[in-house]
Amino acid sequence: MTGRNVTSQPSATAFAAVDPAPGALETPVVALSGVSRSFGPTRALDDLSLTVRRGEILGIIGRSGAGKSTLIRCLNGLERPDSGRIEIEGRNIVGLSESELQPIRRKIGMIFQHFNLMSAKTVVDNVALPLKIAGWSKAERRARALELLDLVGLSDKAGAYPSALSGGQKQRVGIARALSARPALLLSDEATSALDPETTRAILTLLKDINRKLGVTVVLITHEMEVVRTIGDRVAVLEAGRIVEEGEVWHVFSDPKTELTQSLLSGVRPQLPAHVASRLATDGQEVVLGVDLTDPALGDGLFVDILDHLPATVHFLHGGIDHIHDQPVARFFLTVPREPAALVEDVTTYLRSINARVEVLGHVSRPV
Repeated sequence: MTGRNVTSQPSATAFAAVDPAPGALETPVVALSGVSRSFGPTRALDDLSLTVRRGEILGIIGRSGAGKSTLIRCLNGLERPDSGRIEIEGRNIVGLSESELQPIRRKIGMIFQHFNLMSAKTVVDNVALPLKIAGWSKAERRARALELLDLVGLSDKAGAYPSALSGGQKQRVGIARALSARPALLLSDEATSALDPETTRAILTLLKDINRKLGVTVVLITHEMEVVRTIGDRVAVLEAGRIVEEGEVWHVFSDPKTELTQSLLSGVRPQLPAHVASRLATDGQEVVLGVDLTDPALGDGLFVDILDHLPATVHFLHGGIDHIHDQPVARFFLTVPREPAALVEDVTTYLRSINARVEVLGHVSRPV
């Protein structure tokens, strides 16, 4: 991991976000309703509605051009929608003047892909910069910045300049800076896409830890499915400015409904082996089934139990059991002889009786 580990255990009060007003705990931190934004003939956001609950981590995924960047810029007030409402902690920010937006923006922290640190300022001064703009005294902002550097594991780098830091350390500074004004909402715009896998894991662990300790609501804009899988509570899939699928991460990742979601998740879900997929046809002696199953009772003996209930001519081809947020999910592939004619239907009926989702992927000729 780049940079030292977070070993200190600061008190909850040291870093606590500003206490919400009475009744605010029931108010979503973010509520979008009918938001649209066009650039010439291009509709970046199309009647989009979305709610982000207090304290959750929401991942927003989609292909390039889906509207992710426009969405995040609308959330922090840098873009103004053509229509709709954007409420931050219950206040509609659409139509507010720049001066009216300033106190709202102080409730929103931003973490950027390329860190956006000021090279001529030390680490502690980079973290303290939003507080200087907000009018905090020098002593207050330095104390706050040092607290946050301790939180992200960089107390020993306070006097260093960004050029002396690794990529992971720079992102930790960026996270500390985003937290400086005790925001209610943290926006992460592809924050780990410039980092190596080991450093990415460390940063994600840090973000989850911050979410747990501070109760900060986090919105992750990313094209990296593993990021959402690792720390997201819910996920929303964006396509052409609309949300086409939404739900708890474990549920969407184990049973994606749309073709887009299935495609986006292909890198993090078991897939049909390439040598089999390349041979799929509309006719053949063997039927290939894709099976998805979510059950708290799933265990290592799952496949043995299933095959014990099926004829010996049905073969397990590929797949396994995974755990997403402590929820066991299975995805696997079977081959079933096409004859006798009722066999495929019998196998499918059995699998569905144990709450599996079954899909006929195609046919292959023997052997597989």
